[in-house]
Amino acid sequence: MAKQDKKLKGLTLHFMPYSEIAKLETVERIKKLLKIILDNKVVILQGRLKPEEESRLIEDTMIMIGNIKGFKGVELAVIAQDSGDKTMVDKFKFGLAKALVGQQDCLTIIGPASIVKEMKKDPKKLEVMMR
Repeated sequence: MAKQDKKLKGLTLHFMPYSEIAKLETVERIKKLLKIILDNKVVILQGRLKPEEESRLIEDTMIMIGNIKGFKGVELAVIAQDSGDKTMVDKFKFGLAKALVGQQDCLTIIGPASIVKEMKKDPKKLEVMMR
């Protein structure tokens, strides 16, 4: 069997349960996600980062652009359940559950901009276009 000289290239999706980062501090969460993204993988995270963590992730990646060869930043999108058509009781239950366990009913997609060309989001779907 001939030895393969070329490394296979393809799209790698990294599915991550929120429990994997739940107990980490903000800085450690960002580091863990960036390590995966810098390996040219698209992270699909069950749940959502806090707004300040999303901002920090974007800020950190902006600093990395130009300092890491081939790195062009990240694309990030969150899709969450729409609470617009719920009754008042359902909204209360949803709010209580969210307060207890966080936003684990969301899905966050984070990928390197060199792979993820664009993310289009509307209330009912999220489209991710790859390069």
